[in-house]
Amino acid sequence: MGSGHAQPLYRHGTSVVHRLPAEVKIVCAVVSVFAVVATPREAFWAFAVYLAVLAAVWRIAGIPLAWLAPRMLIELPFVTLAVLLPFAEGGDRVPVLGLSLSVAGLHAAWGILVKGTLGVLVSLTLAATTPARDLPVGLAHLHVPALFTTIVVLMLRYLDLLTSEVARMRTARLSRGDDPRTLRQIGATAQGVGGLFVRSYERGERVHLAMLSRGFTGAVPTVGAPTASAATWSAGLVPAVCAVGIALAAWTFR
Repeated sequence: MGSGHAQPLYRHGTSVVHRLPAEVKIVCAVVSVFAVVATPREAFWAFAVYLAVLAAVWRIAGIPLAWLAPRMLIELPFVTLAVLLPFAEGGDRVPVLGLSLSVAGLHAAWGILVKGTLGVLVSLTLAATTPARDLPVGLAHLHVPALFTTIVVLMLRYLDLLTSEVARMRTARLSRGDDPRTLRQIGATAQGVGGLFVRSYERGERVHLAMLSRGFTGAVPTVGAPTASAATWSAGLVPAVCAVGIALAAWTFR
């Protein structure tokens, strides 16, 4: 897991957020996401405050909105589901722009959209400020089982490899005059997906044999930075504490 490989979701920086130990940021992100999910969807103000807290973290970490926006496209499947719910749900209906929409469906769509968006933003913030090489150390400090740590690290590493393989295959197709955007090329696209699976499987076997020959025992080495101090935990968990407070306030004043 060499650190020289590209990390498309990591944004290099020297801010206080970047310098926080990985375990602190992991706990902060997980607690914040749980707080967002636990917030009643009717508390509209709470989600605006969540976004304000995230904006403060982005300001400190130097993460611009222009960097976040294109990476939010991963949320598109959830947006599609949210758009369809007001039409599919039953119960009371309300006219909106000439359309009859379900009230329950609108509430469900809002809940999925806002909570999913905030969850993706929290995840992107964690990825933007935490190098992949720091993740196994952070997970080990949190006493996460070694097998789970290995799976996470290898998944991140080979997702990058898979993306590079897709880019090379696409370049090869374009250099041969293929246009993957046309519908008539759907057969070639399907064959390409199958070829990608076979090539990825074979490459995984070769890499595994190479790792075994170098003494790999099934666990990723976690030698790294020392554990975070109490002061670091206190400072790093401020956003998570704010998120928990917002969720409690939302339930109290709903």
